[in-house]
Amino acid sequence: MGERRGFEKERRGLLATVLLLGMPVWAAEPAPEPEAEAWQPEVDAAAHPDVDTAAQPEEVAALTPELDVPTPAQVEVPPPEKQKEPKPKREEPLSEGGEGTAANDEETKGLRVVPFGRVFARVSADEREQYARSLSIASARVGLAASLSHVEAEVTADLSSKSLLKDAFVRVADGKKRLRLYGGQFKAPFLARELESAWRLPVIRRGLVADYLEDTHHLGGRRLGLMGEVSLKEAWKLKVSGGVFQGTKDEDTGIRASEDAALRATVRPFKVLTLGASTYFAQAFEGARTYALAGDAVLKLGGLEVTGEYVNGHLPTGPFAAQMGLASYTLPLGLVEGLALQPVAGAEMMQLLGPLKARGYAFVGGFNILYSEHFKAQLQAEHALRPGDQASGFEYSLQLATRF
Repeated sequence: MGERRGFEKERRGLLATVLLLGMPVWAAEPAPEPEAEAWQPEVDAAAHPDVDTAAQPEEVAALTPELDVPTPAQVEVPPPEKQKEPKPKREEPLSEGGEGTAANDEETKGLRVVPFGRVFARVSADEREQYARSLSIASARVGLAASLSHVEAEVTADLSSKSLLKDAFVRVADGKKRLRLYGGQFKAPFLARELESAWRLPVIRRGLVADYLEDTHHLGGRRLGLMGEVSLKEAWKLKVSGGVFQGTKDEDTGIRASEDAALRATVRPFKVLTLGASTYFAQAFEGARTYALAGDAVLKLGGLEVTGEYVNGHLPTGPFAAQMGLASYTLPLGLVEGLALQPVAGAEMMQLLGPLKARGYAFVGGFNILYSEHFKAQLQAEHALRPGDQASGFEYSLQLATRF
């Protein structure tokens, strides 16, 4: 018995020694990480009642082909929608009231030549002529515009006019386009109605005031001259144009009068409002007995455009005053891209205040059909009493116009 107890005591002591020596080794070894379970698709018990959600992974994996789970490579990504690039805006020639057929910027390199033209075909019937129909080609104009980095030139001819040459001038600009110099034959900077391009003008004719001042008394219009222009965009887009122009030639004697002078300034205090003032002096260096002063305003609100102009001055017949107003609204039809309907209405009045007192007026209304920037049809009616008419009357006009 004593020997057996001694053997048991020795065995326990040996086991305790082994445990004490092995503890540092076990403490140094990191615990094994649990094995990551493979991803298995989730099974909707309602959609697949035969699948046991508590089954082993091998059993679930056997059913995965029936679930048709797409892989990332099988997912189709729709291509991004291509945004429509805006159509480049038509570059208007200088003679048409635009900024030129070339941007005339520093990126323009080399000579660029652009042809342009337009044709207006008109039919009218006037009450004062027993509604006799009149067919005419009101304008058949062709031209060339050439440009370099700081120089532009235009030549325009009207095949339907007795005076074939309309515009022939050169414009030189500085690097920042703040200073420009014109030389040649072009429109004098007088009367906003006269300076507006015939294509942009919503009425068929410029009106009795512009015709009376230019055609009868030779104030403004196209003339040989030299003109300077200053543009300051940071100052409400201020633009000032002034020049000296060739005087009018007397039809009886053939003698040309001394030089005329014209000046015009415009500002845009708001994006929708443009204000302007202009003046013209005939024989400016000999007393200027014939002259005119004008103020104008243009309001643009979306498709609505309203213009107004007041003119007064002195003619050989004495003092005069005139007022002009015009309103139009461009309504896109949506049936065809670029198609629009443009109702238009306008009124003019003129008073001769000298010894020979007289008055004239005109009321015009109608609508235009516009297509893109290359075609328009105008149907208008005018009731007017023009200078020299014995009585007022109606005139109905239809005009078709195209340009390139």
